[in-house]
Amino acid sequence: MLKMINVSKKIDGRQVLEHVNITLEPGMIAGIVGRNGVGKSTLLRTLAGILDPDEGEVTFNEINIHRQPEVKQKLTYVPDSTEILKSYNVKEIVKLYDAIYEDFDVMYFYSLMDRFKLPKNRKLRTYSKGMKALFLMILSFSTKADFIILDEPTNGLDPIVKRNILQFIIEEVSERQLSVLISTHHLEEVEKIADVLIMMKDGQIESTTSIEDAKSSFRKVQAVYKHSLPEKIANLNNVSILSQTGRVYTLMIKGNIEATMEKMQQEQPLLLEELPMTLEDIFISSLGGESHVS
Repeated sequence: MLKMINVSKKIDGRQVLEHVNITLEPGMIAGIVGRNGVGKSTLLRTLAGILDPDEGEVTFNEINIHRQPEVKQKLTYVPDSTEILKSYNVKEIVKLYDAIYEDFDVMYFYSLMDRFKLPKNRKLRTYSKGMKALFLMILSFSTKADFIILDEPTNGLDPIVKRNILQFIIEEVSERQLSVLISTHHLEEVEKIADVLIMMKDGQIESTTSIEDAKSSFRKVQAVYKHSLPEKIANLNNVSILSQTGRVYTLMIKGNIEATMEKMQQEQPLLLEELPMTLEDIFISSLGGESHVS
């Protein structure tokens, strides 16, 4: 079990993380989402032991990973950049990882390279952006670590390879009971594979919930009234307007759903119907607007 316990972190005098608590269980895929600048990358780097927290601690099976760094053998962090490795070829990178990670499986690594049809005799800088992202993911899973931390793992991948990678992640988690934490702005990917959704806002965890519970706590509706949206509805704390076209309002209801729907009906709408809902709708409603979604 990997835990972040009451972690706070300042960078250049700015509070980036504030009293953050996360628990990742074996066999779990968790997706972490939030707008740009809320501290997701800092959280991932602190969780991986790259950055030290100012307060709190990160533990793996109750061992503090910053005080006993050898436990980081069980963790692998995949950044969204390959700059540090770009001058090395595949063989050199494999040799490096094999020296760092005691359980690195060279045979498994090359079998994955074959499976995803990546060239094995080139320097990383000659790879396309998508090939680099795929290569780093293959490298991380070949360490046989118990926890894989992925920062924007599918950036640059074409839809077919992306689908195969997501399926691969599900297979690895199912077969080995490892845990994967994914930070991404592709909310449809989180919706497809994650068990748990972690929302970040202003350096804090806004909510941690299962995908099913997140969806059941919200209702997306389209409403049309004779004039504008009645004040009794517009002033409800659990109702937010996602969009408006003339008298047509798309609304998100958070909690107390049945009672809120009844209040809407009492205002005699010309139309009131439920709409299909996605994680993007929940994101926009919960985290304050659709600009700079990340």
